[in-house]
Amino acid sequence: MPRKAMERDRSSAAYKVGYALRNPGRVVPYVRRAARDGWLWLKHRGSHVAYYRAVMASDTARSPEAAVGGGPSKERWLAIGRMQFDYLVGHGLRPQDRMLEIGCGNLRAGRLFIEHLEPGHYYGIDISPDILIEAKKTLVRYGLQDKMPYLTPVNDLRLDFLPDGWFTVVHAHSVFSHSPLEVIDECLAHVGRVLAPGGFFDFTFDRTEGPEHQVLREDFYYRTQTLVRLARRHGLEARFMDDWERLPHGQSKLRVTHAEAGDRVHSPAAES
Repeated sequence: MPRKAMERDRSSAAYKVGYALRNPGRVVPYVRRAARDGWLWLKHRGSHVAYYRAVMASDTARSPEAAVGGGPSKERWLAIGRMQFDYLVGHGLRPQDRMLEIGCGNLRAGRLFIEHLEPGHYYGIDISPDILIEAKKTLVRYGLQDKMPYLTPVNDLRLDFLPDGWFTVVHAHSVFSHSPLEVIDECLAHVGRVLAPGGFFDFTFDRTEGPEHQVLREDFYYRTQTLVRLARRHGLEARFMDDWERLPHGQSKLRVTHAEAGDRVHSPAAES
């Protein structure tokens, strides 16, 4: 993404006015969304998870694909799922890996991971029961019942119901882009416990090189170093994934490992 775009503060009045002038057709939908989000925030104030669960319920009722960031088209939903899958396979995702997907949604990428992995090796969690109902429909649609994936609703990211050192791959796509820092901190404080030695945790985020900010309490923009330092506080090392930046996706990606693992690469060659 161009540096100028990285420095934008999308929460500023100047940016909003300029965007409205450039995109007049989006003003009314934005105002409607702002009104809805304002009402949901007042209703659930004090809990970002409860607030965003309500946002997801509202979005899912209109379009399960759009609710997970797939835009209005099924083609876009399929393309983003394939992009995530191809990236991890290119980084050595093996059928025997045990994968935890945080914010699995309606299995946009999860259906491909489930198909690729051995039965019972995929565990998806999400704060939205509504989107998990759609995930079960996806399982049926693609005939993946024999793969026996786990799909579990959660209220937080403490991961306290999961076993120590079990998951070789943890994945969170478009989760931290919708999360305040305290939610990200909670996840990083606990993900190391469930991450197997030599495993990694990949997550995407909305990157800024200007002021950190949020829009409608739905989209959060962070500097890379903020998240790297946060991971380090919990004994984890975070590495910026430059090759992800070359893909047609607006978010950036960090890979987190146990500090003692350093820059170990998870690949079939490394595991053989």
